[in-house]
Amino acid sequence: MGKNILITGGAGFVGSFLAEELLRRGHAVRIFDNLEPQVHPKGLPDYLPADAEFTKGDVRDYDCLGRALAGVEVVFHLAAMVGMGQSQYKIKHYVDVNTGGTANLLDLLVNRRDKLAVKKLIVASSMSSYGEGLYRSASGRLIQPPLRTEPGPGRWEPTDPESGQPLTAVPTPESTPFSAGAIYALTKAEQERMVMSIGRTYEIPVVGMRFFNIYGPRQSLSNPYTGVVAIFLSMIKNGKPPVIFEDGLQTRDFISVHDVVAALVAVMGSRKADYQVFNVGTGRPRTVLSVAEVLARVYGAELEPQVTEQFRKGDVRHCYADISRLTEATGWEPKVAFEDGMRELVDWSRTATAIDSFDKYRKELVAHGLI
Repeated sequence: MGKNILITGGAGFVGSFLAEELLRRGHAVRIFDNLEPQVHPKGLPDYLPADAEFTKGDVRDYDCLGRALAGVEVVFHLAAMVGMGQSQYKIKHYVDVNTGGTANLLDLLVNRRDKLAVKKLIVASSMSSYGEGLYRSASGRLIQPPLRTEPGPGRWEPTDPESGQPLTAVPTPESTPFSAGAIYALTKAEQERMVMSIGRTYEIPVVGMRFFNIYGPRQSLSNPYTGVVAIFLSMIKNGKPPVIFEDGLQTRDFISVHDVVAALVAVMGSRKADYQVFNVGTGRPRTVLSVAEVLARVYGAELEPQVTEQFRKGDVRHCYADISRLTEATGWEPKVAFEDGMRELVDWSRTATAIDSFDKYRKELVAHGLI
């Protein structure tokens, strides 16, 4: 039997694909989104499924959010301001939306629980909250090094604080402590912690999903504060070489939006997932430089990435997911091969708007002393 489901931030690329999949499975979907101009400069996107109910509203608006919860059985809380660098100088805005918006949602679930029908809450958390990922020392010790403060050419890699020897990145499990530096990462950690705390206290089944680097169609190609894949593709579409901080050999875990949607649907239907947090990645690291190279090749652009050897404060060197907990709980596994996902993204991008605002963004970082 279908459920009534609310997706906050549902007009975004993850939320819209999630809405489509839930509708396909026979559920009723309500999308709640403020259409943040930074993400949706043209307003309501035309890709939203017609069968979904759309409510324009802001998670900071307590009463509006309360009305959106009427009759809802499952909530996917995806609404958030996204962007590591920007969060370091738009602090109040990020805290108000991410932390304050989540506080509103939880307050409503607690104080109107006699009038609401919510039986499960799934929150979008983030790998950024880890800070650096997990590493192994030459002696075999597992180490999570502190955030780097003064790296540079020839000294990008974290080292063993005891021996000074190089470290080797290994998959980062959910047991790794949070050691975030950027305000965005801190707010995502707080979102998750608040949701898990209130869920356990009031016996509301909750799940935290720590997204790694998501890519796919419908990403905003005109928002320079989003993921690196979208930023690179916007530059390539505008005939400019992708700009890369450090030496380009830093690694991340890139996952297709379709695999993320499959993970969200899997935990919704799994009681074993309740009150747990899960990494949502592929378990395979990829250098940022290789991502730029693959995108340019698939797009058919003869552009060499521009490696700046600049350090952006707060950036981590390596972090990729240990996904065994999610696989064991739900049977989920990522299916989309990286190059297949890049081809799908590039094909979609041919007709998408892409305003390259990276130079403006970099000037903001310089003005605030972040690079």
